[in-house]
Amino acid sequence: MGIIALKSHLRMFRYLPRRMNGIFAVEKPKGVTSSKVVLQLQSIFDTSDVFARDLAESKQKVHEQLTKGTKWSASKIANRVKKTKIKVGHGGTLDPLASGVLIIGVGTGTKKLSYYLGECTKTYETRAVLGQSTTTGDSEGEVLTRTEVDHVTLDDLKKAARKFVGKSKQTPPIYSALKVDGKPLYEYAREGIPLPKAIKARDVTVESFTVHDDFGPHPDFGPIKVVPDAEGNTVEAMLANNPTLNDHEIYFSDEFMADPNVSDEEKNTHIKPRLVDPNTPQPDSLPVFHATATVGSGTYIRSLISDLGRAVGSSAFMVELVRSKQSDWELGKNVFKVTDFTERDSRIWGPVLKRVLDNGPEVLVDEEFEKVSQTLGPLLAEEKKRAAEELKQENQDGKKDEAEVKHGNEDEEKEKTDDNEKDVQETADLQAEKRRKIEVSAMTNEQ
Repeated sequence: MGIIALKSHLRMFRYLPRRMNGIFAVEKPKGVTSSKVVLQLQSIFDTSDVFARDLAESKQKVHEQLTKGTKWSASKIANRVKKTKIKVGHGGTLDPLASGVLIIGVGTGTKKLSYYLGECTKTYETRAVLGQSTTTGDSEGEVLTRTEVDHVTLDDLKKAARKFVGKSKQTPPIYSALKVDGKPLYEYAREGIPLPKAIKARDVTVESFTVHDDFGPHPDFGPIKVVPDAEGNTVEAMLANNPTLNDHEIYFSDEFMADPNVSDEEKNTHIKPRLVDPNTPQPDSLPVFHATATVGSGTYIRSLISDLGRAVGSSAFMVELVRSKQSDWELGKNVFKVTDFTERDSRIWGPVLKRVLDNGPEVLVDEEFEKVSQTLGPLLAEEKKRAAEELKQENQDGKKDEAEVKHGNEDEEKEKTDDNEKDVQETADLQAEKRRKIEVSAMTNEQ
């Protein structure tokens, strides 16, 4: 298992496994980038016993390669070896505002990440505000359009969501950062210039798209305030009648479009949103809908949300996104939390991670932590107890030493005082003897 017992009374055992290679999943928190999570894990792994042997072998290999294959100086080679780290990567980024499953490859497991980047399915939980579209498709952007919402029912949203299930195409929002002929799509929209050519659509697959029953105002989410620029203009007003922005086609799935039981009216993909006059006062609240989508790689959820809002004659922007599942890795089952590595002892998370790397998503992480904690927890508790006792003893010994030093200082001071008093007395006696001799001498001279 890689556990080595120690004679030290401070640290009873170490966990030093070999070949920590493979794939695992961690829950990315909201508010941080995927890259930051990877760097955080790498930093933890580089300094832990769990990866000590693998890191030592990697450094030795780098040293041998540079020694034989280059003419570098010994100091340059040593510096390069010192910078060697555990190899860590991720299998599909999540936006900072999103949370959820982030696939991590470690060691030789990084070679398997291509599957998660291009072939597997992902499930997302999302919430979106109906009645506004933004420059980014989420709550971070500026308001592009405001649309009517009173005509939209929960049933409308559910029926419209089914139109996207299957194989289809998806275009990025006209206001995205993509370019046509070197010019950002957003600039075409801003200037009201027709696109020189159609935006290239991407092939996507939506395995399921379900709108849930909780539909209406939400205490945590609502409309974005429209803020004018220095000249008093708003993006919304400038783009209100922009054909590039408002007339582009949306795509329904091939399966839906081929269904003979669906009317031509329902298959209409040239749906114009019901725009609200830019001068209309902003509402205090807008309805929020909750949806779950399972999609293939390359499908943008914010685009799917935007298209759904468009499909019901309105608009929508995403306010919450959680990747609940990617391939066989699912929140609440086989996914680590970042705090498992930052707050738990490495001798606890190490064996659990080793088991996941060796056996894959079949390992239930929480159950495995429970097993390891039951086995090794008592040893760690005993270790902690001994450390506390030793600290207590050290404190007591320290106080004893302080007392002895203090007592010794008092004795020394007393001796100094006694010596000083003795010196004073001797000096006084000498002076008295000197005066006596002087007096005797004076008397003799008088005689």
